Amino acid sequence: MDRREMLKVATGGIMLAAGNAVFAAEGAKQPTGHEHMHNMHGSGNKNQGLIDAAADSVKKGQACLQHCIESLSQGDKELGKCATSVNDMLAACVAIEQLASYNSPHLVKMAKVAMDICRDCEVECRKFANKHQVCKDSADACAACLNECGKIAA
Repeated sequence: MDRREMLKVATGGIMLAAGNAVFAAEGAKQPTGHEHMHNMHGSGNKNQGLIDAAADSVKKGQACLQHCIESLSQGDKELGKCATSVNDMLAACVAIEQLASYNSPHLVKMAKVAMDICRDCEVECRKFANKHQVCKDSADACAACLNECGKIAA
């Protein structure tokens, strides 16, 4: 895969994650009926830990992916594999965040998939954690999301 193709893949992932985040945020602004009533009584979402961990992984992953894209654009191919794994993680964590927010019947299956993806991303980001803070932050966020997914998938 050459640098142009890598940048296309990375840019597509960022656009997908950003679009999904906008839709999720818009949905959060306008609670409806049944869910709204539960939140009014203070019960909250039973998956809140997973939702928060996935959202943090998306936030930290976007910063890491941007760093990878900048490095790739300057000719440094060292972070190419990291960019690919972060891109996968972003897609998985956006999906798991959304499924967890409404307790989808597919949540357990997706949590198992997200665990594999977060594990792969964490391993790749750890390779650069001593050199780049954004890679360390992304790896730590992946580890936390992996842990929360494990609680759901168990």
